[in-house]
Amino acid sequence: MVGVFELGAVPFNPDGWGPPESTTATPPSTTTTLPPHVPYATFSRSERLGRIADFTRSFSSSNANASNRPSSGKPGSADSPFDFSLDLDAFPLANPDDGSAFRLVDTKPTPRPKFGPKWRFNQHRPQLPQRRDEEVEARKREAEKERARRDRLYNLNRSNQNQQRREAAIFKSSVDIQPEWNMLEQIPFSTFTKLSFSVSDPEDLLHCGALEYYDRSFDRITPKNERRLERFKNRNFFKVTTTDDPVIRRLANEDKATVFATDTILATLMCAPRSVYSWDIVVQRVGNKLFFDKRDGSQLDLLSVHETSQEPLPEAKDDINSAYSLSVEAAYINQNFSQQVLIRDGNKVSFDEPNPFANEGDEVASVAYRYRRWKLDGDMYLVARCEVQSVVEVNNKNSFVTLNALNEFDPKYSGVDWRQKLETQRGAVLATELKNNANKLAKWTAQAILASADLMKLGYVTRVHPRDHFNHVILGVVGYKPRDFASQINLNTSNMWGIVKSIVDLCMKLNEGKYLIGECISKFWLLMENQESGDAAMSKTRFEY
Repeated sequence: MVGVFELGAVPFNPDGWGPPESTTATPPSTTTTLPPHVPYATFSRSERLGRIADFTRSFSSSNANASNRPSSGKPGSADSPFDFSLDLDAFPLANPDDGSAFRLVDTKPTPRPKFGPKWRFNQHRPQLPQRRDEEVEARKREAEKERARRDRLYNLNRSNQNQQRREAAIFKSSVDIQPEWNMLEQIPFSTFTKLSFSVSDPEDLLHCGALEYYDRSFDRITPKNERRLERFKNRNFFKVTTTDDPVIRRLANEDKATVFATDTILATLMCAPRSVYSWDIVVQRVGNKLFFDKRDGSQLDLLSVHETSQEPLPEAKDDINSAYSLSVEAAYINQNFSQQVLIRDGNKVSFDEPNPFANEGDEVASVAYRYRRWKLDGDMYLVARCEVQSVVEVNNKNSFVTLNALNEFDPKYSGVDWRQKLETQRGAVLATELKNNANKLAKWTAQAILASADLMKLGYVTRVHPRDHFNHVILGVVGYKPRDFASQINLNTSNMWGIVKSIVDLCMKLNEGKYLIGECISKFWLLMENQESGDAAMSKTRFEY
């Protein structure tokens, strides 16, 4: 028969919780079976629960050190009113002689390896509490520092290799120098920056061609309302050299001047210290006259792209981002842009003579040629053919305008995305273009000053997609006064004419014949005698894609 477990009588405490302080306070009829010597201490619910029983504690050492420890007031401590000891003989498992009943349990934490992925990435350094935004900013600063460090190492490792590739691509000769040509003179570019010469205001000898009015609505174009660049395949553009110009031949026969050139050739000479790509100009001395010509298919007919940039372009000629491909693309964009921004309603401003290079019935692009004469020295005069592309009415007076377009092919090369920065940071975009295309912008400004244009318009044209070099959009058009823009880009007109005057004086000392001047690998001017004969044919150029 199973015995019945008897709980016993629980005394009633009329004064509060827990057992009464004395069992004598209970009613006489109540008998208690509470074991004697059971400790009890008042407690609070906020207190932590300590050890129930510590079998490994040494009471002798605890009592010996009790005087040195502060009072805790807890059961089992030296100053506890319920200090007691356990009778180990009452617990057979706790017999010290029976060692087989115990098992040692190591309570130390498992040692972790000092090296390893988990320890390295999961460790947490103690940090002071920070606000959430401060933590985010701290992470951003650390990421920027790390990114800058990687960029420095990357550029340092590639600097020598890129410089060699850039030098090889830049200084490729624009013409094959024949062994029978004789070297006559070498002039360092550093001497050109110190030259200075002042000329008086030019004299207009003749105006030819017709101009259409500029459409002012293009000044309000933004990247948000961009316009597609149109193609003008039916309009003819002429790139005629000096000696093939019938008007210049007529003026030469009339002894109107001693030196003859075009604005493109003069701008190339004036901005020679800024040039990086190789170029060449043919000089013909006929009697006492001097003619500056370009070869048919010369690089002067194209527009350089990223010429002064430090970022190297692909060397493969068939690459859409190579120097040659970008030059052809830039010339194509420039021609179409100069015709799209016009009011094509048939209303034109005509001049003394029609276009001297167009045949009857040809549709000619809007362009006017101003044949102007400058006095260089004594009886020496210079005549140049200058071009303007449009006219605009300001205060009931027609003002000449030159039209040119900057083109973006891939934002990764320039580091500035025109679609994002052009409207809000136009100054930063222009500064980047001045750094990457310093020579091209300087030549455009020099041509506008030579033509005495009242305004020069610069268009920002980009590809529809970086890998699509056939389709383009216009993102904006900005106008500048040529002389104000020249001072902004540090282009000195006195230095421009000083370079031209020094080259003219040097060439006037030569005998009759054909010569070649250009830029070589060491950025020196070369002046060579060209034994070839024959004139280049007039070129009617239209860049098509």
